[in-house]
Amino acid sequence: MSNQTSDWVSRSLNSVWHPCTQMQHHETVPLIPVSHGRGAWLYDHDGRRYLDAISSWWVNLFGHANPRINAALKDQLDKLEHAMLAGFTHEPVIELSERLAALTNHKLGHAFYASDGASAVEIALKMSFHSWRNQGRSDKQEFVCLQGSYHGETIGALAVTDVALFKDAYGPLLRATQTVMSPDERQAQEGETSQDVARRAAADVQRLFEQKADRIAAIIIEPLVQCAAGMAMHDPLYLQLIRDLCDQHEVHLILDEIAVGCGRTGTFFACEQAGIWPDFVTLSKGISGGYLPLSLVLTKEEIYHAFYSADVTRGFLHSHSYTGNPLACRAALATLDIFEEDNVLAANRERAVKMAVALAPLARHERVRNFRNRGMIWAFDAVDVDNTFSRRFFANATQQELLLRPIGSTVYLMPPYILDDEEIAGLAARTQSVFEQTLAEARRC
Repeated sequence: MSNQTSDWVSRSLNSVWHPCTQMQHHETVPLIPVSHGRGAWLYDHDGRRYLDAISSWWVNLFGHANPRINAALKDQLDKLEHAMLAGFTHEPVIELSERLAALTNHKLGHAFYASDGASAVEIALKMSFHSWRNQGRSDKQEFVCLQGSYHGETIGALAVTDVALFKDAYGPLLRATQTVMSPDERQAQEGETSQDVARRAAADVQRLFEQKADRIAAIIIEPLVQCAAGMAMHDPLYLQLIRDLCDQHEVHLILDEIAVGCGRTGTFFACEQAGIWPDFVTLSKGISGGYLPLSLVLTKEEIYHAFYSADVTRGFLHSHSYTGNPLACRAALATLDIFEEDNVLAANRERAVKMAVALAPLARHERVRNFRNRGMIWAFDAVDVDNTFSRRFFANATQQELLLRPIGSTVYLMPPYILDDEEIAGLAARTQSVFEQTLAEARRC
């Protein structure tokens, strides 16, 4: 480590409280000060590079310093950097809202903007509760989430999160939530298919709705992949069954597409693969191409009209200062342009086939279980490893020019949508090499 890099590390540790981090661990696993990014790669101050195989926490869809997104932002900077969205509007937010509604075939619209995924979840929860109240059904105050679900770490979002590591410390601050079986296909019993697991999980929801639907406002689900639960994947049938149950029992369906939307599962919205639309959908992360904080909620016409009134108290009085920021919206518009101009979804299908071939030896490894793929997400579970596996794997990966950050014993890849053949082959080979190295360390101990 050069003197310059050591200085950056020291200054960061003395001034920055890093997210989702036990800071003491950086006594043994040093921070990596990033100098710049280009394409799929991040570079440090010593000239080392790292293939960003998790898209910098799942946000960077088209690589770092993307020329087309850069150009759009430079153009917007000379026009309008920000204006309040209360009482004012502007071209980027209008165009983005129209284009997103069109991507849902106008099943959803009326985009409401925030800055981050947890905020979008908060908005959807509040909208659901408030719309029921505006319809004279104020008893519908409860929410339902899935086992292992993750929807963010603000107080409202954390209430519908079922990850003890994040939730337990703040339990006294949170509203009680109903938790139902996850449709995680890894739970298949002998002779069961993923669709059988989906039916069992939907039956659990049905039992709850039959008992308590008059008090339940909404159920919230990450469609197709529960990411923080270790990339738990489920069959699209589950979403079809839950949509039917929500219709039968008058419960809102919120689909959290913050991580799985924007093409990550193979379609722009994950729920398209089930042929259904929710009452609310949340987007963030990749919607701005990984450039600027932006999130949003799309909802149905009837929910929007439940708030439409001369009575101020019936309005949705939620806001933050940077709602609908023009720069963030312009980055999102450039991101949508790339999807259209490069036929990204079709190109990703070809990349996924190549990645599957490259990863095949790892999928057959004797210490790998449940190797799985959905769109541009690959994951597998390492067996017979200890609770230091994730940190050791991350450290070893950086030594082999990879940014990979396992979730517990689950190794996953969520790379940007720009990898060429050489990068695909290198990513697969190095992932296997890091896996072997991390297992070998454990054996030596």
